[in-house]
Amino acid sequence: MQVGEVSSGGSSHRGAGASGTVSEDRRVTVFSANGRLYQVEYAWNATRLAGVTSVGVRGADSVCVVGQRRASEPKDKLLDMTSVSRLFPITERLGLLATGIVGEGRALAHEARNQTAEFRFKWGYEMPPDVLAQWIADRAQIWTQYGSKRPSGVVAMILGIDDEKETPQLFTCDPAGYFFGHKAASAGQRDREADNFLEKKMKNNPSLSFQETIETAISALQFALKEDLKATEIEVGAVRTDDPTFRVLTEAEIDEHLKANNPGKAELKATQFLSY
Repeated sequence: MQVGEVSSGGSSHRGAGASGTVSEDRRVTVFSANGRLYQVEYAWNATRLAGVTSVGVRGADSVCVVGQRRASEPKDKLLDMTSVSRLFPITERLGLLATGIVGEGRALAHEARNQTAEFRFKWGYEMPPDVLAQWIADRAQIWTQYGSKRPSGVVAMILGIDDEKETPQLFTCDPAGYFFGHKAASAGQRDREADNFLEKKMKNNPSLSFQETIETAISALQFALKEDLKATEIEVGAVRTDDPTFRVLTEAEIDEHLKANNPGKAELKATQFLSY
């Protein structure tokens, strides 16, 4: 190993040498010798370390996102779980699901609300979903160019209805500043498992109804987590073309969709209840 290099995680990076330079994995503005920005990669890791997984699905006339309702400290038995949320209404027609560090997701949602309010005041109509996604991506990308900032440890899912096309839209924005439109998407700790499920389900571009869209998203999350979910453990947000208002489903509504996903289990519970 040459003088001025340090070993980090089994790989060698140029570190603080005689000239007092800082290694490239400590500055977001410095590329490594092989063209990587390590701080951006660390931000990606932070989105998974939160221990939650999120799924979004776009149907024929609706779009839905499903996320885990889980606290940063899952062992805290005194916590009121209804106060834990990563799903934020941005405008009456736009929603945002933040996967990653809770505080940064909340800060992003607050800034997004300010931006959409300024857009409406300036142009006289609601900000479209793709414009909001582009703004969030631009914000993330700018933060990779200044040493005084760091990438945000959040993957944002934006859902809404395009007023001109009258079609549902689903976008993801990542810490590197990319944003993409999706038929279905996932983020978080078990995103690869959810993607595997969604790729098979959406392979033939099915025309999903509102109910099917929600149930597909829930099924993908259950498949990724390898467990049956309760209504209190997830939060679901959806928008429909015939009613473009963003709304968060109640626990009773979520429970109905869970029963539709697991009809056999629901019948077994009913039988056990009646037997008492």
